[in-house]
Amino acid sequence: MSVYDKLQTLGISLPPLAVPAAAYLPYVQTGNMVFLSGHIARKDGKPWVAQFGRNINTEEGKLAARAVAIDLLGTLQHAAGGDLNRVKRVVKLMSLVNSTGDFTEQHLVTNGASELIAEVFGPEKGAHARSAFGVAQIPMGACVEIELIAELA
Repeated sequence: MSVYDKLQTLGISLPPLAVPAAAYLPYVQTGNMVFLSGHIARKDGKPWVAQFGRNINTEEGKLAARAVAIDLLGTLQHAAGGDLNRVKRVVKLMSLVNSTGDFTEQHLVTNGASELIAEVFGPEKGAHARSAFGVAQIPMGACVEIELIAELA
């Protein structure tokens, strides 16, 4: 099953390339490696403002991380010249989770993105290395920010 068949089965349509909110590029490619800048969680087109341990729970966070993964796939599609089937391997995700000092489920929040990436690309291409950090704040107050590294064929 192609990546696009899987996306269609999941009812996912990819967004266009997002315009950066500051002085950076949405992605950089060097050789076959593409590095996607961090994408923040959005809800209803606006930053999904919340802090774990205060006003958002882990299950909602998984949905936020999944939404970020969909945005990342839109950017990755652009980086791959419009064809996600060129992705040879998703190498790594790094997740920043806006949390209070006593919140310890950053890894579970980030599963929302990791599980979708693995489902879309399959176990050989989609299984990836990962880091998930709790941070005191994310730009615009967003609850989650995730970046992605992939190898293109």
